Amino acid sequence: MEENEQVLVRKNKLAALRENGAPAYPNDFSPSYLAFALQERFATVSEEELRTAIETFAVAGRVMSLRHFGKAAFFHVQDQSGQIQIYVRQGETPQEAVTLLKESLDVGDIVGVMGPLFRTRTGELTIKATTLRLLSKALRPLPEKWHGLQDVEARYRQRYLDLLVNPQVRETFRKRAKIIQVIRRFFTERDFLEVETPMMQSLAGGALARPFVTHHNALDIDLYLRIAPELFLKRLMVGSVDRVFELGRNFRNEGISTKHNPEYTMLEFYQAYATYEHFMTLTEELFMLLAHEINGGPRLAYGDHEIDLTPPWRRLGLKDAVCEYTGLSSEEADQEGILRAKARELGVQPPASVPLGKVLEEIFGAVVEPHLIQPTFVVSYPVEVSPLARRSDKDPRFVDRFELYIAGRELANAFSELNDPEDQLQRFLAQLREREAGDEEAHELDEDYVRALEHGLPPAAGEGIGIDRLVMLFTDSPSIRDVILFPQMRPEKK
Repeated sequence: MEENEQVLVRKNKLAALRENGAPAYPNDFSPSYLAFALQERFATVSEEELRTAIETFAVAGRVMSLRHFGKAAFFHVQDQSGQIQIYVRQGETPQEAVTLLKESLDVGDIVGVMGPLFRTRTGELTIKATTLRLLSKALRPLPEKWHGLQDVEARYRQRYLDLLVNPQVRETFRKRAKIIQVIRRFFTERDFLEVETPMMQSLAGGALARPFVTHHNALDIDLYLRIAPELFLKRLMVGSVDRVFELGRNFRNEGISTKHNPEYTMLEFYQAYATYEHFMTLTEELFMLLAHEINGGPRLAYGDHEIDLTPPWRRLGLKDAVCEYTGLSSEEADQEGILRAKARELGVQPPASVPLGKVLEEIFGAVVEPHLIQPTFVVSYPVEVSPLARRSDKDPRFVDRFELYIAGRELANAFSELNDPEDQLQRFLAQLREREAGDEEAHELDEDYVRALEHGLPPAAGEGIGIDRLVMLFTDSPSIRDVILFPQMRPEKK
């Protein structure tokens, strides 16, 4: 039948139930077990032991399959943990349950079942129903051949169906939850304080990105959805919170791709009296812990690659990487004319107003980044693209910063923090000049943050890790939409 015809049939069944006085959507059934718990508890119990047991088990969930065999029927109920089979037979099961199954039940309905356990001839653990109740009538059928759907957008748009029929999708989001739990434990065990900072800010700061703008009616001011919590977290360090982290949402008004969603989850953490080099070791420790707890070891498959997270990871200078993959010498990479010509040759077209360090970074993104499959710390970023990072003592054109790349994409960004208020002010002013020249991602001047630095920010390091990309890595997911429950989509066409 066409779907609209099936909907009509199901609505008629619901109407018949109501005419017979049956509650359409009751809320008085309580399961005593999850399906997986039953499967686990009785995995090795013999059929004889099951037959002599007197315990009755109650489960609730969605009907995922339904097979009639004359006077008998089998169906599977799925809850959040998995599935278990149910058996109904005329003459052995109460007549009201048999009638409900025959006249009213469809695949997709939510039911409550009670009864003893037994094993079928094939050895499958099964509940012999002594009670069967319809708890919620599904008026629309489950999608057929869902696994073969070519319309990927439909999976993301109707995630509830994707979760219902695809165990792998449910497992991805269970892993996501566990990753976040492990991260919280990792930092709290190291005396980091978890905090929450504003998501609506009067200035968009903490990263180079285009913000979303909203308006607060009572104050009659524009506010920005935060692009990063960084400047607030460092204000806390001025206030003697020496170890701090936040797990929360950031918002960037940028494109949507397999690597980008305008709303995403970020971990940021800061530690006084630490350097970006300390954070390389800390990051290796965090990823190794995740690898063991999520995947059982340091090696994991991602696409066609096997990633080995065993420390120590490779360190690679950004300019050195550009030279390696473009054939430029170190001296040539310092010459603006040669570097811009190489950018044009590679199809990178930065505006003439963009500083040399930005050109270098754009060449890196286009030419080097896709090749960084195994864990690599890319270090020594130009100061022009790092307005909040401490200058290198060895070469003040660069900063003490790393970005972590795995499987050809950035997963983390860290640096030793700039705590010189005069240097910070000059960098903000340079960002303002870039903003006036048309760079919408450049920083605004945050005078209060400079004032906070003038009170004294201890030497420190900070890092941000994109949680969504981290989950992609540990679940072998090719798109960021696969690891966000409800990714941003265009409005559905009517």
